[in-house]
Amino acid sequence: MALATDMFDELQRRLGPALDANRPHSGIDHVLIVLPSYSVSESILSHYGDRIPSLEHRYLNALLIAGRIKDCEILSISTRLPDPAVLDYYLSLMGPDVRESSRRRISLLDIDDGTPRSVAAKLADRPEVLAAIREQIGERPALIEPWNVTEHEVALALALDVPINGTNPKLRGLGFKSEGRRLIGRAGVPVPVGAEDVRGVDDVVVAVQTIRAKRPGVRGVVIKHDDSGAGDGNAVIDLEPMATAADPDAWLRAQVDALPAWYLSDLAKGGIVEERIAGERFTSPSAQVDIRPDGSVVVIATHEQVLGGESGQVYLGCQFPADVAYAPELAKHGEAIGRELAGAGALGRFSVDFVAAAGPDGAWRVYAIEVNLRKGGTTHPYAALRNVVPGRYDPGSGHWVADDGEHRVYSATDNLVDPSWEGLAPAAVIDAVARKGLQFNPATRTGVILHMLSGLAVDGRMGLTAIAENMANAARLHDATRDAVAGLAASRG
Repeated sequence: MALATDMFDELQRRLGPALDANRPHSGIDHVLIVLPSYSVSESILSHYGDRIPSLEHRYLNALLIAGRIKDCEILSISTRLPDPAVLDYYLSLMGPDVRESSRRRISLLDIDDGTPRSVAAKLADRPEVLAAIREQIGERPALIEPWNVTEHEVALALALDVPINGTNPKLRGLGFKSEGRRLIGRAGVPVPVGAEDVRGVDDVVVAVQTIRAKRPGVRGVVIKHDDSGAGDGNAVIDLEPMATAADPDAWLRAQVDALPAWYLSDLAKGGIVEERIAGERFTSPSAQVDIRPDGSVVVIATHEQVLGGESGQVYLGCQFPADVAYAPELAKHGEAIGRELAGAGALGRFSVDFVAAAGPDGAWRVYAIEVNLRKGGTTHPYAALRNVVPGRYDPGSGHWVADDGEHRVYSATDNLVDPSWEGLAPAAVIDAVARKGLQFNPATRTGVILHMLSGLAVDGRMGLTAIAENMANAARLHDATRDAVAGLAASRG
């Protein structure tokens, strides 16, 4: 194990030069391996089930890099290949001057063995595939862009002799809810009142008692599993009935005992309890941040997350950028947390989830609630914007400033879903959206970019990123795309 760790550390020293090659006009022929490999807990895998391949396809947006970085060859590896029409579609979103050369620089590889294992784990059983990838790379600089990094992704990086733009899994605990809260505190960033290292009903009861002592008017709490994502390990308890209960502690214990057995079983592995922040206005923004190999920290985006589900805690989509009223504060906090992570040895993309609430005075209060040491739901829409409208995010103003000085925003979702859409062909959906004039136009640099089209075959689900000059136009594009797909479904009878 020590030898493998030393080898990985040595390999990672080549990440900086590979990232330098992966920039426009670098003039360095190189290879980018896109690896949307979901190395997650069994409970998360079972939650998504047969949707995992379509979730992987969200990151096909990375293919748009080929139109922006002309020295880059892209190899995208997923459980299943997308419909051929999807590759043609992404190529059509590029300028006509780079479409043919981009086609030659994109390779797609599937690695389906019928198991729910991550792509990286499946590749470990295919030495002939690994050999073919090594031959394709040759002597060129290369890097792996992963969804997250576990021992499986490390093993793949070592097998391919290619560095990976992500955090060593020995630091994975920093992205867990308990360790994340402590790290956020060390960075000097506000967090909701709460407790870490909660492992059972008794711990939850004590944590809630402590929270109520510090926040007498608290109306609810959120319980979160340490190792969870997208809100899937969250449970909300409304505390208002507790005030009139004959035995408040017995009432609370009954609420926690009533949680599903699987939930309490996962909680035994660790979790947190924290006050549920509320206000006359409430949002759930996030910051997306890069840690470079030289230790520098760059805030690349802020978002408003759209949450839903029974608990209101499940990620459904996002809007970019976050409200300018607090976006600069999000960036400041994200950078502070990034410096703390960089000091611990973290690398690559991470995000910080926040909650923001405004009271009667209209002033916003911002709290960080978790650190995600991986790609997330805001990664692929940001990749779409970055590659079709090149520019930069200005943390001070909270705007995306394109290379020509114009601003762009977007509204994105992974949950445009209707059971009547199940079985719609990706090519037909692409055509329906284009015929309505909604498809992204490289000339105006506005319009809709579709993703996750393979989800239509699973449960009638797809995603989109609607890019526009302002949020009202982005919302119009979003709604018009939904209507176009609904019309297509209705026309098939």
